[in-house]
Formats: sequence, structure tokens, C-alpha cells
Amino acid sequence: MLLYVLDLFGVAVFAASGALAGIASRLDLLGIIVLASITAIGGGTLRDVLLNRHPIFWMHDSGPIWTILAATAATLLWVQVLPVPTDALLIADAIGLAVFAISGAQVAEKAGCRPMVTVLMGTLTGSGGGVLRDVLSAKVPLILRQDIYATAAIAGIAVYLLARAAKVSTAWAFAAGAVTVAGTRLAAIAYDLKLPVFSAVS
Repeated sequence: MLLYVLDLFGVAVFAASGALAGIASRLDLLGIIVLASITAIGGGTLRDVLLNRHPIFWMHDSGPIWTILAATAATLLWVQVLPVPTDALLIADAIGLAVFAISGAQVAEKAGCRPMVTVLMGTLTGSGGGVLRDVLSAKVPLILRQDIYATAAIAGIAVYLLARAAKVSTAWAFAAGAVTVAGTRLAAIAYDLKLPVFSAVS
């Protein structure tokens, strides 16, 4: 139940970020809802399709859909009366990334995927929706820029898999992986840590 609640929390946070991107791009109401939905469930949908996992998670449970609609409505109301809580959203986004990345890795692990594929599926679950959001918003996806985002997911999933290999219980391995993802992402935000950029000699 706790994991399910955390998943819905991640859906809500990502839906809010998608809604804000839609507002910034001056989309109409339908466009904002679509962008919020893609951001919130896009990564998990791509994961399920690639793993041939049916029905796709939001098709047999309407919880994520209702959460997206509620989060989008709350975001639209919030921006009408108050400034966008940027810092709070960044923190919440880091927590959402952590939950989605590790839960995505668990899904791949249960499907019998090899460790490298598990890392890729978990990273896709956590950051895939944001990639779709940025592409539809005509921006370079966050994971292709210097920001430590997908890198944080990869680090956390690696910790999770190492803990599982060491026979640590699933709950503690999940916690260790999620803390690593969130901690890495928040440290990158707090200290403006970025990956190096390389350029060819002209």
C-alpha cells in the first residue's frame, strides 16, 4: 500500500510538471491535460510496451488517471492565485524520480531481465515521461543536457541491484536505491552539479 501511495505521489508530481510545461507553452486545456498525462505515465507505458507487459499499468487501475486529472486541476488553480513553488516541485520531482526508477527496475527484475536491461527499464520509467514532455514542448530533453537526472536514476538502480545481489530484503533494497536517487538528484540541485560537456576541436 505504501508503495502504491508513493507511486501515485510520483504521478501527481510529474503531472504537475507537465501541466506547468503546458501552461508555459500556452497550450489550451486539452493540451495541458495531454502533456500532464504523458509526463506522468509516459515512462511506465514505454516500459510496459517494451517488456510486453499487458495490460499496461494504468489500463487496469484508474488510480493514476484520476491522480493526473486532480493534479492538473490543482496546478491550474494554484497558478491563478499563487506563484509556482519551484523549490518544492524540484524536491517532489526528485522523490517521484526515485520511486518511479526503483519501481520500474523491480518490474523489469520480476520480468526476468538482465541487470543492464533492468537499469535501462528503471531509468526509462523514471525519466521517459519527462523526455516526451520536453520533446512535445520543443525543448532539448533534460536527460540529454548536463543536468544530473537520469544519472541519479542509474546510480540508485545500481545500488538497488547490488543490495538485492547481497541478499538484502526487497524493502530495504528499495529504500537504499530510492534514497540514492533522491539524494543524488537533490545534491545536484543544491550544489549545481552537472556532467561534463565535450566538444570537438575546431
